[in-house]
Parts: sequence; C-alpha cells; structure tokens
Amino acid sequence: MVQPSKSTATQDELQSFYQDLAPNSLGALWTVQERTLVNEPKSKAVAHLWPWRELRPRAMKAAELVGTQDAERRVLMLLNPGLEGRVATTNSLFSGLQIVMPGEAARAHRHTPAALRFVIESQGGYTTVEGDKVPMRPGDLVLTPNWTWHDHGNDTDEPMIWLDGLDLPLVNMLEAMFYESYPEDVQPITQPLDSTLGRYGSGVLTPAWQTSDGAHSPLMHYPWGKSKEALLRLAPDAEGSPYDAIILEYSNPATGGSVMPTMACHVQLLRPGEHTMAHRHTSSAIYHVVEGEGTSVVDGQRMDWESKDVFCVPGWAYHEHINRSSSEPALLFSFSDIPVLRSLNLLREQSHPQDYQPEG
Repeated sequence: MVQPSKSTATQDELQSFYQDLAPNSLGALWTVQERTLVNEPKSKAVAHLWPWRELRPRAMKAAELVGTQDAERRVLMLLNPGLEGRVATTNSLFSGLQIVMPGEAARAHRHTPAALRFVIESQGGYTTVEGDKVPMRPGDLVLTPNWTWHDHGNDTDEPMIWLDGLDLPLVNMLEAMFYESYPEDVQPITQPLDSTLGRYGSGVLTPAWQTSDGAHSPLMHYPWGKSKEALLRLAPDAEGSPYDAIILEYSNPATGGSVMPTMACHVQLLRPGEHTMAHRHTSSAIYHVVEGEGTSVVDGQRMDWESKDVFCVPGWAYHEHINRSSSEPALLFSFSDIPVLRSLNLLREQSHPQDYQPEG
C-alpha cells in the first residue's frame, strides 16, 4: 500500500544537505512550504486614507517648485505604508495625484502600463490620446490604454488636478515595462474633438461598420454627467448590492466587459444613512470620494472620509461602507484589478460571518 514515508536523516545531516544546495542555486521547498502555501492570502499592503485637505496644498506646492519640462509627469505618488520601497498603492495598482497648471502641457509619451484619469478639479483642459483631444471636466473618466500616445494640456485659467490610476506594479512585477517619448512635446490633433465619445458614447448603440480589435475599451471618455445620472435614476427603486449599494461598472461598449484587461472601474452611490454589509475579495481597490461624507471599515480599521479624499482597500480585506449623512447621497469612484484575477480564475469573494465588522 502506498503511503507517506518518514524521514531517516539526522538534523546534522539535513543541515549539511541544505548548505550544499545553496551554492548551486537550489533550495528545499519543504523548508518554506508553510510560508508559501498559506491557507489564505494576507496582503502586505494596508488600508490607508489620503485626505484631500493634505493632498491639494502639496500638489500646489509641487506646481510652484517643479515644471513639467523637468518632471515627465508632476505626480504625487500615493504610496502604501505597508509596501515600503515599492511604487505601489496596493500590491498590483498605483495611484497618484497629477497637477497641470494654466498654460502648461505634460509631454507626450507612451508606455506599457495602462492608465486612467479621474478628474477632480478642472475648468476645461484636455488629454490627447492617439490624436484625439479629450476634454477633462470634474468627475470625468479618461482612459489612456496600454501603449497609446498621450499628453495633457491646460488651456484654462485654473489648475487642473486628477487622480491617476495605473497597473504599474503589475507590469513591473511581470518585467514587461516599455516606455517611449514622442518626438515632439505634444502630438498633433488628428481626429475630431472627443471622437471616441461621438462613436461609442451612447452606451447602447455603436457603429456597426467598425470593430474593436483591442483588449481595451475603444471609448476614451466617460463624462461624469452620464455616470451620475445613471446612479440617481437607479437609487430610488433598485435594491442594489448588499456590499456595495448602487454600483455600476464603466464598460467597454464593444464587449460589455471591463474598460481595460488589467483594471475595472466602478462608480457607486450610498443612499442617506446606508450601511453596507462587509465582504472581502482577492482583488484590491482604490477609492476616490466624488461627493459626500462617510466611513469605511477595512479589516476593523475605521476610515472617515469626505469629498475628494482617496483611500485603498487591499486584497482579501473585509470592508464595508457607511454614508454618515441622513439627507444626502455619497458617491464613490473606484478602480480595481478584478479583470486580472478573473482571467486567472483567482477571483474569490466572501461575506463576513457576522455581516458587519467590529471596529478596532
């Protein structure tokens, strides 16, 4: 009968064997198995909140000190305290606050990390993606997919500030980083203004004579007006998710899937006084408070947030959201690595056994 065998070596013999392995770039898996094959994940990233009242003054100070000619991108990185030494906000996602002042341009380039921009402050301004000049207004989501030429410009009299989201840590981990500067500071406008919105922005009708052969959404611009309108239209009657309330995903109009193969974007509404149940999932997420004030509890840690704050939720961390207002809704934008986990069959979700967490 076949059965597991018992070790016969002494501790001295084992240690001698292990020492002999190292010079040959070898190691014994059974000595580290308990650390590598764990029962469930525990992210080194931690939940963290970046208050807008601290972010904005520092962004303005950066604009005073550093020009866009010197900085390829004038971005304040949102660095996770648990991932010291890494350019990362969660294990696989990066977020930062970018500012472009009146009359400035951020030079054209392209790179293999995919990027998104969620506009916080703007009186206009734009991002040009592959020759398409895309307007940027507060609450707008603008995509700059993998390996697309893009630059930013502010032709208004006020600062333009947005939240950057990239799959940068994932691309670096896969050692698939490529970067290239455009031959000129800015690329020429070669398409009608906001052309992808005209072609794909209806949400239900797309040009039958065109097909999208890319993995990312062919729509580069998701205006805030449409997103908010959809949330407000659903809120009075829809039951929504017990974990995320009224939540909608920004979708690829060509496929109905996520806007990018590595990042999904969502917007959600918490009704006045609403308290969602706690759950956790293997995907991580970064949140931006578009409107309102409330609280999120992440693995027992309470984070009180208000308009324009940013916070992150690591993978496999229980979390729930609370709208503290008794009269006004709270609106949150978020992006996550759900598509990556889903494509690898690693996306798991679990509700909290008591529905709600005790706060630490």
